[in-house]
Amino acid sequence: MYERGVTQRLLAALSDTPVVLLHGPRQAGKTTLAQHLASGAHPATYLTLDTPAVLAAAKGDPAGFVARLQGPTVIDEIQRAPELFMSIKEAVDRHRRPGRFLVTGSANVLLLPRLAEFLAGRMAVLTLHPLAQCEIEGRGGKMVDWLFASAPPSVATVATTREDVVRRIVAGGYPEPLAREPARRDEWFGAYVTTILSRDVRDIAQRIERLAELPRILALLASRTGALLNVADIARTVGIPYTTLRSYLSVLQTTFLIHLIPAWTANVRHRLVKAPRLVTIDTGLAAYLGGADAARVASEPDLLGALLETFVITELLKQAGWSRTLPVAYHYRTDAGEEVDLVFEDRTGRVVGIEVKSAVSVGPGDFRGLRGLQRDAGKKFHRGVLFYLGETTVPFGENLSAVPVGALWHDLNQETAARRKS
Repeated sequence: MYERGVTQRLLAALSDTPVVLLHGPRQAGKTTLAQHLASGAHPATYLTLDTPAVLAAAKGDPAGFVARLQGPTVIDEIQRAPELFMSIKEAVDRHRRPGRFLVTGSANVLLLPRLAEFLAGRMAVLTLHPLAQCEIEGRGGKMVDWLFASAPPSVATVATTREDVVRRIVAGGYPEPLAREPARRDEWFGAYVTTILSRDVRDIAQRIERLAELPRILALLASRTGALLNVADIARTVGIPYTTLRSYLSVLQTTFLIHLIPAWTANVRHRLVKAPRLVTIDTGLAAYLGGADAARVASEPDLLGALLETFVITELLKQAGWSRTLPVAYHYRTDAGEEVDLVFEDRTGRVVGIEVKSAVSVGPGDFRGLRGLQRDAGKKFHRGVLFYLGETTVPFGENLSAVPVGALWHDLNQETAARRKS
């Protein structure tokens, strides 16, 4: 079992909150983590709605199902019986004990109509993504806190190779295919997509028509990972109405297949592009959907660039989920073409920009987007980092640095920087 970065935040939430929702993509490891906690650090009865009898009982008599539960309980795959949320709310209102329910879901419950409001103020929500590289390597993963630390980036060398980065991109972060030989991963990814689109999507989107179009749409979206979302253009390409495509996008977000990162706007809205950035939730899945193996990714610069951007963005989003900073994610683009792949903003308004380049060396011109963000953010700009395929951290001016991609799963003096901040 992998040590998950979100575990301590999850235990802290269970210690003071009646209901804790752990949601994320199917097969990301939610069940494994929930069962591990239920048998140790947070003793609880484990129930899964993937069991037909349990599901029938939950849907047939939700109030009675919840009333019969004794002590702390884990309810796995709760999106299969959304009727339970109202009954859980009523039970919690009668007896508001912390850690009473740990529920997991392979659908983003916060995007499902009306469900989130049932447990407002009663529920903590945490996301379990596919494995981050630092989790795979058994390292801490403090890059996000390091980005917001007061000390400047330390000059350090991180030994990594282009081939290793490509291998990690194509493998992705889902635990099960990571244990397989590369030639066997495609079979897993194919079955994974089929399961989600044939079962999970139908469970939450029964009124959406032409669901058979979803595999083709998902593949097209994966081919545009890292790019700005142009809904009208995609609708024309696949030949479906704009409103229908919007519904599909909502479903794919709800099932954690894609992620839309909103634009950072600040007070300069007249010059900023407002379209969200489209990101496939896992680069291994994106590579599979695009029919790309490691050799193809390594040989096609545009493909490597798009997947590397997605790789760095998703790695940082994973680490943000267990960081002390807990920043909000945006992207930045001006109508003049200045662009930053990822913008983090913390609770105090400090801004960190992250750019990604698939090159082993970078120069001042590669910092154009970060300098634009630095100008527009003004005093709120804290740091700009360009992740690249080189091995050395190099300063490029005040609060601007180039950092090796490998730093995402190596220490790079992160502990020291984090302590200085505190």
